Amino acid sequence: MNLFLEAFAWMLAPAQWTGNYALPKLLGEHLTLTAISVVIAAAIAVPLGWLIGHTGKGREIAVAVSGAARAIPAFGLMILLVLLLGVLRVPQAAVTTFVLLAIPSLLAGAYTGLEAIDRRVIDSAKAMGMTGWQIFWKVEVPLGLPLLVGGIRSALLQVIATVTIAAYVGLGGLGYPIIQGIPLQRFDQVLAGAILVATLALIVDLLLAAAQHLAVPRGLRTGGRPSRRRSRSLTPAAEPSTTEPSTTDPSAAESGQTSVVTQPATS
Repeated sequence: MNLFLEAFAWMLAPAQWTGNYALPKLLGEHLTLTAISVVIAAAIAVPLGWLIGHTGKGREIAVAVSGAARAIPAFGLMILLVLLLGVLRVPQAAVTTFVLLAIPSLLAGAYTGLEAIDRRVIDSAKAMGMTGWQIFWKVEVPLGLPLLVGGIRSALLQVIATVTIAAYVGLGGLGYPIIQGIPLQRFDQVLAGAILVATLALIVDLLLAAAQHLAVPRGLRTGGRPSRRRSRSLTPAAEPSTTEPSTTDPSAAESGQTSVVTQPATS
């Protein structure tokens, strides 16, 4: 418990809010690296995933590549790219690492969103005369958007957690207190950095969870059921009949004519 109190005391100290390594500045660097990496990864993975989901071809290759990319150690890959590209291209090496980390989740979210659509919906759109592009943009993309947002959510959380290693190569971010505090044995500082990264990830997760809920089409969110007020207005009230079964007049029957005589209902 004392360590947690010391970590919060370290975060609230005035020295952590000014200077080149102030927490707001580190937060901005962390968010910048995360946003750039996820945007580049989305530009690569989302169109490819939509193509796979729309055509139904290449799914096995996408699954294999995604699984292999998830198994790559991010820290080792970043160090390798820094050695290959040189110290003058450290930002490019780090961003490349984070892009490769984000692609699998984005790719899976894009093509599974389209694959999860009921084929009867697609057949109905074709029967209405919609072209292939109209089906894709007006049917498949809106219905597959919730799973795509789920893929973005997963990718962002993974990148936010991994961007902490960027401080190891001098790129700053919220991982800087952790990287700096380990050799100094400043465990309060290390814990404070971990708390900041976890808090940022939690806030982003909550925001994207709300966005994923809003991405579901309104008709699917309500289950496709009409409102109670509307159902009442559309259904006429059934009232009991006030007439008794009709009877035939015998005299009219003898003359070949039939007349219906109704008797009022007795209360």
